[in-house]
Amino acid sequence: MTGSRNRSTYLNTPDPAIALDIVPVAGRIGAEVRGLRLSADLTADQRTAVRAALVRHKVLFFRGQQHLDDNGQEAFGRAFGAPFEHPTVPSRGNFLFELDSHHGARANHWHTDITFVPGYPFASVLRAVTIPPAGGDTVWANTVAAYQDLPAALRDLADGLRAIHTNAYDYAEARPDATEEQRRRFAEVFARVIYETEHPVVRVHPESGERSLLLGGFVKQFVGLPSADSRALYDRLQSYVTRLENTVRWRWSEGDVAIWDNRATQHYAIDDYGEQHRVVRRVTLAGDVPVGVDGQASRAIKPEPEALLEAAE
Repeated sequence: MTGSRNRSTYLNTPDPAIALDIVPVAGRIGAEVRGLRLSADLTADQRTAVRAALVRHKVLFFRGQQHLDDNGQEAFGRAFGAPFEHPTVPSRGNFLFELDSHHGARANHWHTDITFVPGYPFASVLRAVTIPPAGGDTVWANTVAAYQDLPAALRDLADGLRAIHTNAYDYAEARPDATEEQRRRFAEVFARVIYETEHPVVRVHPESGERSLLLGGFVKQFVGLPSADSRALYDRLQSYVTRLENTVRWRWSEGDVAIWDNRATQHYAIDDYGEQHRVVRRVTLAGDVPVGVDGQASRAIKPEPEALLEAAE
């Protein structure tokens, strides 16, 4: 397969969204929306246009949103869906999740948010609160483009694969430079309840119908393959996700807001700012359970589905 195949999903054609000033940031993913003041009071047409642009561009950036406070950010998120509460990490408010570098919150690994549960978030709204003078950028990758870039034989293989995602990954191996405090927090907070979910490796997007690679740092193993083979195959498939051609990098300013389609992206927060302070706050929005090419949905493994139902009652 050549690199020019199936570029209709990329950004080299005019955007159909109505009443939005949209400027692509990179060739295959990411666009800046200019002149729109984010709030819960957007009109129905504006919300529809933002949603369509999100599905098309995968991640949207909005400059100069300093008017948003915590409540305003959450209210804006609610205009697009039901807030999703993280299964293990407590929120700042009702559903606002804070990433504060002074408290060890540095998500410097490629991942799709919270894929260790079946119905993981469909989107996230991230607001820059405190940004270092240099460093602290975030990179997003287009997992639809990654799937389209696979050679035909690899696409056929991926279509039939399923993978176990878990929050109990090897934190020390993934982040060898982590402090003892960061490792303690991971064990006591993030991994205090162990979740495992079986997902299709290729999910069908519920709005666009596009196929994307569902991978990222929470993948433990492919079903039916031993660990060594799983790791080798994972590394090969993941390498298509993180190709520079499939990524966009955003240099934050305080007051910026980014919204990404968590069903069609991975992201990585670059940890290159040392002891400088970085604070961002996120609202995640509840999503549907992925369905694979064969029509089979994801399924919970741990905790047992019945236990989850009892905990919710």
